[in-house]
Amino acid sequence: MRGVVDEGLLEAAGELRDLVAVTRFPIDTGAVDVARDAQVALLDQLDDYVLPRLKAMDAPLLAVIGGSTGAGKSTLINSIVGATVSRSGVLRPTTRASVLVHNPEDDQWFTSHRVLPGLERVRGGTGTGGLHAVDDPSEVRLVESNALPSGLALLDAPDIDSVVRPNRELAAELLSAADLWLFVTTSSRYADAVPWAMLRQAAERGTSVAIVLARVPREHMEEVRGHLSEMLRGEGLASAPIFTIPEATLTREGHLQPQEVARIRSWLAALARDAKARSIIVRRTLGGALDSLRDRVADLAEASQAQHEATQELRRAAERAHAQAVEAVESGISEGTLLRGEVLARWQQLVGTGEFLRHVEAHISSWRDRFTSAIKGTPPPAAPLGEALQSGVAELLRAYAQGAAATTARRWRQLPGGAALLEEHPELAHPSADLDERVERLVRDWQGQLLELVRAEGKDRRTTARIMAFGVNGLAVVLMLVVFSQTWGLSGAEVGVAGGAAVLAQRLLEAIFGDQAVRTLALKARKQLMDQVEALYAQERQRFDRALESVEVVASQAKQLTDAAAAVEAAR
Repeated sequence: MRGVVDEGLLEAAGELRDLVAVTRFPIDTGAVDVARDAQVALLDQLDDYVLPRLKAMDAPLLAVIGGSTGAGKSTLINSIVGATVSRSGVLRPTTRASVLVHNPEDDQWFTSHRVLPGLERVRGGTGTGGLHAVDDPSEVRLVESNALPSGLALLDAPDIDSVVRPNRELAAELLSAADLWLFVTTSSRYADAVPWAMLRQAAERGTSVAIVLARVPREHMEEVRGHLSEMLRGEGLASAPIFTIPEATLTREGHLQPQEVARIRSWLAALARDAKARSIIVRRTLGGALDSLRDRVADLAEASQAQHEATQELRRAAERAHAQAVEAVESGISEGTLLRGEVLARWQQLVGTGEFLRHVEAHISSWRDRFTSAIKGTPPPAAPLGEALQSGVAELLRAYAQGAAATTARRWRQLPGGAALLEEHPELAHPSADLDERVERLVRDWQGQLLELVRAEGKDRRTTARIMAFGVNGLAVVLMLVVFSQTWGLSGAEVGVAGGAAVLAQRLLEAIFGDQAVRTLALKARKQLMDQVEALYAQERQRFDRALESVEVVASQAKQLTDAAAAVEAAR
């Protein structure tokens, strides 16, 4: 076997590994736990097996001994090497370090972090006295043994069905690092669901597998073996060799009788001696692992796309709520919502008595003359009306900002990931703490813009004189009233009163600036206000955007994964 495969394949696999490592699944979508587990499993196999094997095709064959609780894995490995190198779990569940047994000549391959880079190396001697009383599952204990030929190493894994989750996870990780799975089961448990789930995974990924069927009653040997063979064929593992070990009395050291493990020991020794046979197993398992990448990465890419879509849906919810708030403000301005209550009262104070307003529609021309006359004298004070309008606008903006925040929060609680973000950022359910201050500033700024519009429009002496006669501030207030001049939404007597107020306000401005100029002024004023409202609500919406930044999944993540998997396939 060559020492290193094609550098292009190694580079492509390394780039895929790096992408898998940085892939994020922060949103709790329906299948996110499955995706996260799949990501960990794929990263483990790339780190523990694919990349190390690609870098060193001639490294010793690593056979991982796995199986269910109480199947006799440690007993088997101790019996194969003829020494107690792995402690049996008398008390279940057992949490301990994994044991890797190898020939002293192969020490260089396993003392480094070439394989199982996430596990620390510790040394352990043979014999009971050499075993650690308390082992750390984050370690792999290296044991040298001349009983194993050079070119082969055995790794004792935790129970695949352990009730301790870290044990199960470590078992799966170790199996993903194997060139060969040596699966240990018993005559009473060979049909259990968990081992077969692992065996199906091995078949799907093309992993080389051998079965050790232990503790089989001699009188049922053929029957049990035949049934197991049938099951293996059904799962696509017909070529997996089966080694049967009958029920027998253990030696004083707790090992199987030498003759009971002679066949499996000879098979392993033959593999170690035969470079071609090792190469076939290595290339079959490596090829199967590489074959599995496309589908496994496709699953991650699909989950990535779901994450991106989830964040986009959260973002769209905030955008819709605040866009609707802008529309509601615009409708409130256009439909005469502000021409109610105190505003009408202040306008009444400004232009005359209630009798005047009640008959305004019938006498519009005469009241226009009254305004024209008023311009020549001292106009009534407009400040109370201006304050009422400002207060009304400010209240309108605050109300819809509150509504947008509440609507977004309500929608987020219904969407994947939204509830968690709101729990982390509870302030999002309410407007910004400084909203009142910013709204007041917006209204003041807009009023300042209205003053500038009035000043800019009064350029010739005649118009300027009229403006000065009524007062720039007063005309700016009247212009505000014209901006809110539509009366849709009002009812009953309010329609006539507010409508008349709006008409009178418009006639006053027309008498000073002309019809077209008033329409232009009103459009400019309305646009200036709405531009500032949009900016205000955009700032409110950005609070939600900032919260999303912590869980944002870029749209390109899925494509990058797919492209990286395709690059590995092309490099092969």
